[in-house]
Amino acid sequence: MVTNQQFFKGKKILITGHTGFKGSWLCCLLKHYGAEVIGFSLAPLTQPNMFTLLNINANIESIIGDIRDFDIIKRVLIDHQPEIVIHMAAQALVRHSYDHPVETYSTNVMGLINVFEAIRLTESVKCVLNVTSDKCYQNREWHWGYRESDSLGGLDPYSSSKACSELVTSCYRNSYLSQSGVIVASARAGNVIGGGDWSEDRLVPDLVQAFSLQQIASIRNPSAIRPWQHVLEPLSGYLELINYLLSRDGNPDETSYAWNFGPAETDAKTVEWVAQQLAKNWGDGAYVKSEPQINAPHEAHFLKLDTSKSRSILNWQSKWEIELAIEKTIEWYSGFYQGKNMASITQTQIHEYLNDKGD
Repeated sequence: MVTNQQFFKGKKILITGHTGFKGSWLCCLLKHYGAEVIGFSLAPLTQPNMFTLLNINANIESIIGDIRDFDIIKRVLIDHQPEIVIHMAAQALVRHSYDHPVETYSTNVMGLINVFEAIRLTESVKCVLNVTSDKCYQNREWHWGYRESDSLGGLDPYSSSKACSELVTSCYRNSYLSQSGVIVASARAGNVIGGGDWSEDRLVPDLVQAFSLQQIASIRNPSAIRPWQHVLEPLSGYLELINYLLSRDGNPDETSYAWNFGPAETDAKTVEWVAQQLAKNWGDGAYVKSEPQINAPHEAHFLKLDTSKSRSILNWQSKWEIELAIEKTIEWYSGFYQGKNMASITQTQIHEYLNDKGD
C-alpha cells in the first residue's frame, strides 16, 4: 500500500455525520491528507461545537440535511459523485436511545438503508465504510475482547440499532453492491475521547464542563470498564482500512468485511480511573465524586475489543496509551477555555499523532 498521504490526495470522499465530534476530526485528518471532502449531516447539535469552532465549513463542501430523507442523500451522491463514502451519521447515545427509540432506529437503520440505496444509483462509489460501534456485540460481560465473528446483539435501543446496522450492511453487500464492484466494510470502535466533544451525557464533556466551572463532577457508573482511546486512533484505522481495501486486486474475502479498532488491552479502564486522571491533568478546580445510579437504564459493565485482525492484516495499532490520550484531551480543552487558536492546536495534535511511531 502507498501511504495515506499519497493515497487520499485528491480523492473525493463523502462523510455523513461530518459536523459531529468524530466527523469533525475526520474532516481535519482527510484535509491534512489532501482529500476533497464532501460532508452531509444535520447542523451541529451542541453549542459550542468543534465543527463551527474550527470553521471546517470553509475547507470542505458542507451540506446540511437528514439521512432519513432519501431524496436529499440521493441528490448529494448523484451531484458530487464521490469515490469513497464513510458513513458516520448516527444517534450515538445509549441513554438518549432509551427515551427516543424511534429516532434511534430510524436514524441508525433506515438512515443507513437510504445511504446504501443512494450508493446503488451512483456509479462513482468504489468503497463504503459503515462505522458502527463496539456495542453492536451481544454483550456477555466476559473479560476478553470481542472478535469480529462474535454474535451481534444489544439490550438497549442504541446497541440493538448498531447490530441491525451490521446486518443491513451484510445484506446490501451480498444482495446488491458486491455485484456492482463496490467494496463494503464495517468498522467497530471503542469509547473515544479527545478535544472538541460537547455531546450531552458523555463522560469527558460532562467532566470538563464541571471542571471549567469549578464544580464537583459526578460519575454515575464508576466501575464500568471501557476500551478508551483517543479519537485519532480509530479514525486512522478507518483510513488504513480503506487504503487496504482499495489497494487490493479484486474484492476482499469474507474475513475482511468487519473490523475492530480498539486500544491495547491495558487501556481498558474503569470510568472512575479515567475521571480521576482527567481531574489530575486539569489541575486546580477539578473534583470528582462517584454517585452510582441504582435504578438507571441498563448499560454494559465490561466491554473490550479484540483487534488482532487489524493489527495483523493492516499493521495498525494504537499509538497513544490512555495516559497520553487523556493528556492530549485536556490540552485541547484547556486551550479552548484559554481562548487559544483551536485550529492550530488541532493540527498540531494531528501532526504529533501521525509522526508518532508508537511502540
